[in-house]
Order: sequence, then structure tokens, then C-alpha cells
Amino acid sequence: MAPRDPIDVRPITEPETREWIRALNAGFLRSPEVSERELADRWSYIVPERTLGAFDGARCVATFRSFPQELTTVGGTPVPANAISNVAVTATHRRRGVLSRMMARDLAAAKERGDVVATLIAAEYPIYGRYGFGPATSTTEWTIDVPRAGLDPRWSGPPDGGRIDLVDAEDVRKIGPELHERFRRIQPGAVSRTDRWWQINTGVLRLDSAPWTEPFYAVYRSPAGEIEGLVSYESDDKWGDAKQPLNTADVNWLIAVTPEAERALWQYLCSIDWITRVKTGWRAPDDLLPHVLPDPRAAHVTTQADWLWVRILDVVRALEARTYAGTGTLVLEVTDRDGLSAGRYRLDAGPDGASCASTTLAAELTLDVGELAALWLGDESAVRLVALGRIREEREGAASVADALLRTSRRPWCPDIF
Repeated sequence: MAPRDPIDVRPITEPETREWIRALNAGFLRSPEVSERELADRWSYIVPERTLGAFDGARCVATFRSFPQELTTVGGTPVPANAISNVAVTATHRRRGVLSRMMARDLAAAKERGDVVATLIAAEYPIYGRYGFGPATSTTEWTIDVPRAGLDPRWSGPPDGGRIDLVDAEDVRKIGPELHERFRRIQPGAVSRTDRWWQINTGVLRLDSAPWTEPFYAVYRSPAGEIEGLVSYESDDKWGDAKQPLNTADVNWLIAVTPEAERALWQYLCSIDWITRVKTGWRAPDDLLPHVLPDPRAAHVTTQADWLWVRILDVVRALEARTYAGTGTLVLEVTDRDGLSAGRYRLDAGPDGASCASTTLAAELTLDVGELAALWLGDESAVRLVALGRIREEREGAASVADALLRTSRRPWCPDIF
């Protein structure tokens, strides 16, 4: 009989929460100190049966948490997702299969629950591909040199007859959730936000790990008076020689449901007195920036990286949930070393909907479930993945058919980190 693994992976109990947080902090190189406020707050929102710890005796050496989420597909349909966060393995217990055990347990439970996909934000690129995840969205951050941007210094409001108004945190808690719901219905890759998200981001709930500074909030109202955009931003207080203001506006987040609102909010941020730089925060890679500026070179990229990773748990439901601009048929051989989504599937897609089912027809494309995830939201090219040797074309031209069906005119984007 093989010796029993001394590391016990299990859902945590309330008395183990402090030890679990200490392990999480160790993994993220934060102070191991756990305040009573953090302890009470953490237990208030976790799902205990989905919060795993790996214990070597009484000491927690790895952490893992998942929670319910909705992810917007191409066309606006949300699908149930298993969102994964707080993944950490203490350096003393690496390379012992602890993360693999926690991931396998969580993904099997998500599959059994009926979640269509699992999601996460990867701190390191090489880790999650081996669990069937693929990078499905990316993000870009710009820094705008305002004096160089070429915007009208006399700009005093949107030229379309709309208006910009400053609002308070209390207003944001009232209008923000509904506006975000409208936004995520039109943005593939966007995820749901909880009440807790709005409490944290408007200062109601203040965390020990994130000191609070009250930001400014501004809304865009259309000519009809409807709120179509909302931004949260902060500013430093920096002055140069000869008493010249050199302040930077730091955008925490900006959502807009119309191009007019998005353009107006960027123009507003660049028109604020004393602001000479705007840091945009994480944006879609095909954001209207930098070309909303008269001189696009005034915005330079400071960050460009993969963002939301997706793991498909139900191929049929995932492919049937999204829409397709073109019409066509494609037979996919999906490999999955964990066996959760492997199979051969025929996709019949068109503007009016799609059907997907297991088939015995000859495969036209062979790809791993992680590569399918990269294609699913429309951001990656099958032709490019063939060239990279990451998927195999069984029928000549099948990758071009896949691109015609799966790729989207606007790129998917996830504004949130979790």
C-alpha cells in the first residue's frame, strides 16, 4: 500500500480561517498578520465548501477559492462561470502536486454543478495552461501626455448636447450596478459584479490591505438625460519648477455603454485643470484610445498583457451560447488531459443561432481545450494558432473557416480583477 500523502486538501472550517489567510498572505508575500476585522470580513463572503486549504498537520500551506460568477459571451448571453481566486502555495511545499489536487477537486465540482466555464486572472503565465485554461482576453494601459494630445483647451462639455456631472459615492451605489449590467450585456468577456464590489469601490467597506482614498466620480448623461457612462478617478498633487502643475489623473475604472459616453469621459479627464497626465487603468486592447485623441501618439502603452483566462467545462453549451457573424459548419476534435471536455463536436453556426453536438464525422481541426477557450470569445485566430503549431488542421482551410465563424469585430475585454 502506498504511503498516505501527509498533505490534507479540504474545505476550511471557520476556526481555520485565520491560518488560511496567513497562508494566503505568505503566498502573496504580504504580512502574515491577520486582524480581527479581516478575519470577520473574509468569513462573511467566502463559500466555505468552495474555499480549500492544504494542511500539513495543523499548518495551512496552500489556499484556493472559487465563487459563482457570470461571464458574457459573444452576442451578450451570460453563462454560469466558476471564478477562481486566492490561489497560493507556500514556497516550502511547491512541486508536490498540491495545486493540481485543489484544481482537480474544484473543476470537477464546477462541472457537476453545471458551470459552463471556469475563469481566473493569472498572476503568472505558465501555470494554468496545464489545467486546460487559455488566455481569452487581454488588457492595455495607456498614459496620456495631455499637453501633447491636441485637445481643445476650451472644451467645456460634450459636443453632442450631453453633459458631464460630478457625483458622490452614494450616487454611484445607486446608478453603478444598473449601468454595469447594461455594459456587461454588450461586452464579451465582462463578468458580473457583486454588491461587495460596489461597497469596496465606493468606500463603504474598507479593507486593511487597501487603504482608502475617496476618489472623484463623474457621469456622462446623454442629451435625453440618460446615464451612459461612469468613471472613478484620483489625482496626485505635484508641482514643477516655476509653479507649474504636473498632476496625474489615475483612472480606477471607466464604463460606458455608448461610444459618445466613452469619448466624452476621456475628453473630460484630459480637460481638468492642472492635469498633465492621465493614466487610463486597464482597458480593452481596442479601446477608443488612443485614436479618440487628435494626436494618438500622446498616449503611450505602459502595460499590455493577457488578462482573463477561461477553462471550458461544457463545450456544447459554450459554443451554443454565443452568436456568430457568419454561417458555416466545423468539426472539432477537442483534447483534454483531465477528461472534462474531451470529444469530437460538430458546430453548425449562423447569425440566427448555433447547434453543437457530439459526432463521429472526421475532425477538421484538432485542438486542446485551452486553445478552444482562447478562440471562444473571439480574440484569437485559428490560422495564427496553426502557424504556432498549437492546433492542427485536419482539413485544409478549416482554420480559416474557424476564424470566419469565431472572430469578432470588437475584441473581448474583462475590466475586473478577482
